[in-house]
Amino acid sequence: MFRTALIKATVGPVMRLMFRTRVEGIENIPGTGPVILAGNHLTFIDSMILPLVCDRTVHFIGKDEYVTGKGVKGRLMAWFFTGSGMIPVDRDGANGGVAALMTGRRILEEGKIFGIYPEGTRSPDGRLYRGRTGIARLTLMTTAPVVPFAVIGTDKLQPGGKGMPRPGRVTIRFGEPMEFSRYEGMDRDRYVLRAVTDSVMAEVMRLSGQEYVDMYATKAKEAGVAEAA
Repeated sequence: MFRTALIKATVGPVMRLMFRTRVEGIENIPGTGPVILAGNHLTFIDSMILPLVCDRTVHFIGKDEYVTGKGVKGRLMAWFFTGSGMIPVDRDGANGGVAALMTGRRILEEGKIFGIYPEGTRSPDGRLYRGRTGIARLTLMTTAPVVPFAVIGTDKLQPGGKGMPRPGRVTIRFGEPMEFSRYEGMDRDRYVLRAVTDSVMAEVMRLSGQEYVDMYATKAKEAGVAEAA
C-alpha cells in the first residue's frame, strides 16, 4: 500500500529520532504468511510505534473514534492510523468482541500480520495483567504462529496515555515464534484456551520484565488499582 510506505518513509524516521527506538529480535517475524503479534500495552503511542518498526504491514483493531474525529487533527489521525494498518471496530457494542475476533481471523486467513494486546486494554499501572483468551482462539482457528513482543519505556514518555509524549528511549523486543498446532480443533476448550493464553503472556512477561498480576486489567481499573499502586 502506497500510503503505508509513505508513512513509514516520512513519519518513521521522525519517531525513531524522537523515541530513539531500539528494536530487538525483528528477525523472529516470518517474512511471509499469517502471523499474530501479541504483546503488552502501556500507553497510546504503542500502536503508533509498533507498525513503523516492522517491515510488513501490521493490521490491528482500533477504536472507531480514532478515525471519526473532526477537523484537521481528526483527519490526520484517520489518515495515519488507517494507513498504518488499523481497522476501526466499535468494540464497545454488544458484539464488539466477536467483531474484533472475526476481523482478526479474516486478516490471518489472508496471510497477513495481525497485532493484538491480549490484556484487552492499557495497563493501569505499568504491570502486566492477565491475558484474554481471544489470542488463543485466533491461533487455534487459523494455525498462525504467535510472535510475542514487549514494548518497554513508552509509559514513561506518555504517562496515563494522554498528552504529547516526551522524547526518550523506547525498546521493542520480539520473541521467537510460538506455535500451538498440537491443540488444533480445540478452540472451544476453555482449559486449552487458558493454557495457550497464559503461555503467551509468560513469554511477554519474560521479554518485558514486568511484574505479572493474575487479574484482568479492566477489573483492576474498576477496583482503582492504578490509584492504589
